Amino acid sequence: MSAAIRHIHYKPASEELSIWFAPEGRRYKYFDVPEFLYEALRDAESRGRFFNHSIRGRFECELVEPPKQCNRSPHVLRRAS
Repeated sequence: MSAAIRHIHYKPASEELSIWFAPEGRRYKYFDVPEFLYEALRDAESRGRFFNHSIRGRFECELVEPPKQCNRSPHVLRRAS
């Protein structure tokens, strides 16, 4: 596991690697990443170290906008009697 990387996901058909980074959970998509690199990242003793050495700056990437959170009212609705 890694303190820097929260989660990874890979789409083999498009060679797209998604990485969620801690602590904010920002997700970046990396394009044209060979499957063997995803597997090596997945199995790495230190995913952060592997990412910095083998992926960062080597592939086109984009920040994926975080999902918008719902505004929840702190008020409790009560039923009229």
